[in-house]
Amino acid sequence: MPTDKMISRKDGTIGWMIFNNPERHNAVSLEMWQAAADILEDFERDPEIRVVILTGAGGRAFVSGADISKFESERASQEAVEAYNRGTERAHRALEGLSKPTLAMIRGYCIGGGLALAISCDIRICTEASRFAIPAAKLGLGYKLGGIQKLMSLVGPSFAKEIFFTARQFDAAEASSMGLVNRVVPDGELEAKVKEYAETIAGNAPMTVASVKRLVGEALKNPEDRDLAMCERIVAECFASQDYIEGRRAFMEKRKPAFVGR
Repeated sequence: MPTDKMISRKDGTIGWMIFNNPERHNAVSLEMWQAAADILEDFERDPEIRVVILTGAGGRAFVSGADISKFESERASQEAVEAYNRGTERAHRALEGLSKPTLAMIRGYCIGGGLALAISCDIRICTEASRFAIPAAKLGLGYKLGGIQKLMSLVGPSFAKEIFFTARQFDAAEASSMGLVNRVVPDGELEAKVKEYAETIAGNAPMTVASVKRLVGEALKNPEDRDLAMCERIVAECFASQDYIEGRRAFMEKRKPAFVGR
């Protein structure tokens, strides 16, 4: 669903998805969730795209959660709530199911649903002035088990409880100490650092990167739920690939490898 509130851009091997609602700190409406799912599904289909960056427009926020101004039109009835939930779930499934690495480029506020988006990405890089919070306890909202599990996988149970119990805003230094973000950089260096990371990842063997992403996901499951046959298969596929041959040759010839993803 096209909307000017979401921007999709392809820059060589890097796909950019930008939440473009700066007057509301990039709060997300139903049409934005629907457009986000379309963008992510397009990136998944495009063999040229190897890394995806998520960010917010305007410089003041990554994403500040749901667009409350739209609640009357989008969430006023049970049917509307169900339609809204389907839209958000489709976008989250597209993000979580993306086979390509995802980076959250965070500047400013990363609140509620924005933090849920960020922790669904593989890597989070923020500025020193960024702020993080899940204000559910200030609003009386329930939070689903899947979202709590995802947060716990990053920060552990004690910090997850602190984030939810206090509902306060945490600064970048606190977020880093908890393991909520991977890197904190000065504001003026954010885009350059994220692009550097993205280009580094894009230059590595896509099959290896994708396999590690899937294996980490399996490792986070309960042992009885892990697909061990799939884990063995994707590792074997890496060793049987043209990229493995290219990687060995490039190392021996002391040159940069040219990986093709097969």
